[in-house]
Amino acid sequence: MSGAGQPLRIGNASGFYGDRFSAVAEMLEGGELDVLTGDYLAELTMLILGRDRLKDPGAGYARTFLRQLEDTLGTALERGVRIVTNAGGLNPAGLAEAVRTLGERLGLRPAVAHVEGDDLLPRAAELGLGGPLTANAYLGAWGIAACLEAGADIVVTGRVTDAALVAGPAAAHFGWARDDWDALAGAVVAGHVIECGTQATGGNYAFFTEIPDLAHPGFPLAEVHADGSSVITKHPGTGGAVTVGTVTAQLLYEIGGARYAGPDVTARFDTVRLEEEGKDRVRISGVRGEPPPPTVKVGCATLGGYRNEVEFVLTGLDIEAKAELVRAQLAHLDAEWTLARTDHPDAPGEEEASAVLRAVLRGNDPRAIGRPPGRAAVELALASYPGFHVTAPPKDASPYGVFEAAFVPAAEVPHVAVLPDGGRVEIAPPAETRKLTEVQEAKPPPPLPPGPVRRAPLGLVAGARSGDKGGSANVGVWARGEDAWRWLAHTLTTERFRELLPETADLPVTRHALPNLRALNFVVDGLLGAGVAYQARFDPQAKALGEWLRSRHVDIPEALL
Repeated sequence: MSGAGQPLRIGNASGFYGDRFSAVAEMLEGGELDVLTGDYLAELTMLILGRDRLKDPGAGYARTFLRQLEDTLGTALERGVRIVTNAGGLNPAGLAEAVRTLGERLGLRPAVAHVEGDDLLPRAAELGLGGPLTANAYLGAWGIAACLEAGADIVVTGRVTDAALVAGPAAAHFGWARDDWDALAGAVVAGHVIECGTQATGGNYAFFTEIPDLAHPGFPLAEVHADGSSVITKHPGTGGAVTVGTVTAQLLYEIGGARYAGPDVTARFDTVRLEEEGKDRVRISGVRGEPPPPTVKVGCATLGGYRNEVEFVLTGLDIEAKAELVRAQLAHLDAEWTLARTDHPDAPGEEEASAVLRAVLRGNDPRAIGRPPGRAAVELALASYPGFHVTAPPKDASPYGVFEAAFVPAAEVPHVAVLPDGGRVEIAPPAETRKLTEVQEAKPPPPLPPGPVRRAPLGLVAGARSGDKGGSANVGVWARGEDAWRWLAHTLTTERFRELLPETADLPVTRHALPNLRALNFVVDGLLGAGVAYQARFDPQAKALGEWLRSRHVDIPEALL
């Protein structure tokens, strides 16, 4: 690839393993495109693929991607669109070979390359990672770039950072150097925006009622320029919308502080500037980059044990007393109890009059927490609270996973580009690194002058998006105007955040300010226990945590309402 005056148009067709199957075809056929990316991996996905690999050593990759190529490989080759995907999961070489086989069966000859080195499982003990089921380092963009420079039509990777799927093609196309920090950081920001597919075009958006044709939103694409700036847009005529709001929401998704660290560059999210350039076009500029940290993140997934649950439905009066009776009757079970007060007084429907009491059991013996506890619950049917019933009959226990993030020196992580002709290129670790430190929060803007206030939901004046990072959750909150930002920056302190979300009251909460985005990001450590697969709470991925926050009532200046 060689750089030119025109931007590189990089689209996305998958935000997770299970995303819209038709998206690959839609993106290839819907408009001009140079590169198509697909993100299939998440912390939970690695655990699923690890279990697949236990049953079949030849498995371990996202089979959906192969099925999508059945009808689209010819189109991609004909249009000269190169495909870069992390669907290789735990077996990128296996998926690359499967793509070649598919090409032969279709009478096509795609040049297929892959990136490997992220799988550290054989060296887990040596690196101090314990005995996990999977242990994969988050590789960067340069292996992808080497594959594309060697003429690959399709590049398959294992665990790379999500943003590397965009930064790699951009680096190859524009001929960036390893220390072009600002350009690389700009591409990382663009990659972060489009990596989750339609979340950038109105999906899961706080103000979703403002988004047109959300029944079938189009997938996003980034027009990346030689300096790393970009324009986020989508194919003409597709549903959804690209606005400063939708891009802001996605920028806040699953981040920590102002320094967004990766294996290639640390992007300064506090330097990001957004500007609406036209309908469905948002320009990202001003992003500054710094050398990456000296260590690389490694995601370790482990089978933590077995899990089972029983749900009791409590209806009508005396909900708390009914729940207490069940707990006393099943006190011999080592269970985690949660009472969800979904009931309403004087309800017109029985379901609206009911609450749910959930008992979760964990252990290493699936027989001990399998059907016996469920049977013990059912045996109470005629001997417990009035209206007794459960949501499901007794069931077997199921395995659950534990995710932990570790960090190893970058020099300890191999990074190899396996080219279309079988040649191998070793990617050196970064020559310059910088220890990661927090950015000190800048002085907030002046507060609004005193005035009348009204008790109302926070979400009337602020958007939010939340997500998971291992056992931690993040909640990004942004204001839609300068006055609202002045109020938000002074009102939503860490202490107020804990008050509004009592589940976080006893946990470490860190606030990070991003004034350019008129946003605050809160990181709550430990809310998700041992990660998504552990299922520590009703919303195990914290996807709705931001919406809970927006629903809480606070005193809002009437001028903002």
